[in-house]
Amino acid sequence: MSEPIVEATSATSEAFEPRQRYVQCASPAGLHRVAYTEWGDPANPRVLVCVHGLTRSGRDFDKVAEALCREYRVVCPDIVGRGLSDWLADSKYYGIAQYVSDMVTLVARLNVETVDWFGTSMGGLIGTAFAGLPNSPIRKLLLNDVGPHIEPPALKRIGEYVGKAPEFATLEEAIGHAAALAASFGPLTGEEWAAINTPLLREREGRWGFRYDPGIAVPFTATTDEANAAAEAYLWHAFSSIKVPVLIVRGETSDLLSRETVEQMVAPRPGGKQLRGPGRRSCTRVPVAGPDRCRAALLSRKRNGRGIILSSASRSPRARG
Repeated sequence: MSEPIVEATSATSEAFEPRQRYVQCASPAGLHRVAYTEWGDPANPRVLVCVHGLTRSGRDFDKVAEALCREYRVVCPDIVGRGLSDWLADSKYYGIAQYVSDMVTLVARLNVETVDWFGTSMGGLIGTAFAGLPNSPIRKLLLNDVGPHIEPPALKRIGEYVGKAPEFATLEEAIGHAAALAASFGPLTGEEWAAINTPLLREREGRWGFRYDPGIAVPFTATTDEANAAAEAYLWHAFSSIKVPVLIVRGETSDLLSRETVEQMVAPRPGGKQLRGPGRRSCTRVPVAGPDRCRAALLSRKRNGRGIILSSASRSPRARG
């Protein structure tokens, strides 16, 4: 029987304001704290976990959380090494396996049996690996512009900036630089860029820089063609093991996720199909800008075999990591 949709109308107004939380996780190198922002009624059993891209933070999803926090308890973690989360003691452990382990701990902290998952870029890869595990708590998966195969030019592009530690004289200059890296979010206002990029930045001795650990680039830049092939094979296996509904959202000009990869993802799944729609989208606004597809897909009670896959094309690509 499907889980009922819960609207937390009886909760106090404070429940719909963001709450900053932390959970202690472990790596082979020791303990670390993972930060997460929580929205909505903390007693709501219907939970949506929103996970960001490679160098971003959970605050990318503020607009999503505001839009959905009356139906969901929305949880937006900063993956370890980013945002307000700790840095790992040993950079070699930055990778999908560690991130999935941390998310298992986070879901246990939330004290719920199931969660829905909205993952952008790296967050989608974490969700794919997590949802593909036996007995996974993920019951619906939204993959925002990512799949098991990432196009080589995109990997090259990301490798050119990830792990760099530029410094800026002012916060405004730093926000502008972060906006340039994320230009494919779409035409945001200055206020919107400031809202999603300020959490990525911090001031030290009068200079501004990114919060994320430059060490997240160590496994990324040290990889080999053989390791990349093995990682992709693992992700395809994980994706093929997913038995819950999946929604794929792809920017029409995305350089990470090709139409061919989407076709390959859709083809073997019962009921799989693609829906293509016009219009621009921002990865941080998907459920708001496309309620008929993304919001409805998350809240739908319908199930179809191993899950229907929907692909929503748009004119603007996804965020740059």
